[in-house]
Amino acid sequence: MVGAVVELVEVGPDDWRLWRELRHKALGEASYAFKSTLAEWQGDGDREQRWRDRLAIPGSYNLVGVVDGRPVGMASGYPEDDPEVVWLHSMWVDPAARGVGVGDRLIAAIVEWAAKSGARKMMLGVVEGNTNAEALYVRQGFAYTGEVNGMMPDGVRRDLAMARTLNA
Repeated sequence: MVGAVVELVEVGPDDWRLWRELRHKALGEASYAFKSTLAEWQGDGDREQRWRDRLAIPGSYNLVGVVDGRPVGMASGYPEDDPEVVWLHSMWVDPAARGVGVGDRLIAAIVEWAAKSGARKMMLGVVEGNTNAEALYVRQGFAYTGEVNGMMPDGVRRDLAMARTLNA
């Protein structure tokens, strides 16, 4: 994949099957990195409407990274409580596609979208000890805020807040 061309595709509710496939892969491969678990999104939770609703969150921007015609990454941005703050969610890149710029492209596109939408700050959570994700986020201009977003499902590790200022 060296020298790979990364294509970004915006997805919405009608793309729920693709999003589900990537999210299942993400939660299976990197369960240590997410507050949600694969079990929560499978079984009774694996309903079409739930996936459509996830991709229809008001004000959201959902992207899939594609390399050589294969979906290899995902990320979302959406406001939560404060309209001037956008959160980066569901960030994941397939291990086979890491190191070729998929993560950087996904984050840069969401940052650009957020700034154009009027947000002044982007927030995210990263699990303490996830040094690869931390390096990606720092490279994209994020820094730790000192806040803790909560505990991970294992009850041991914390989800640490990172933020960056957005330029309009």
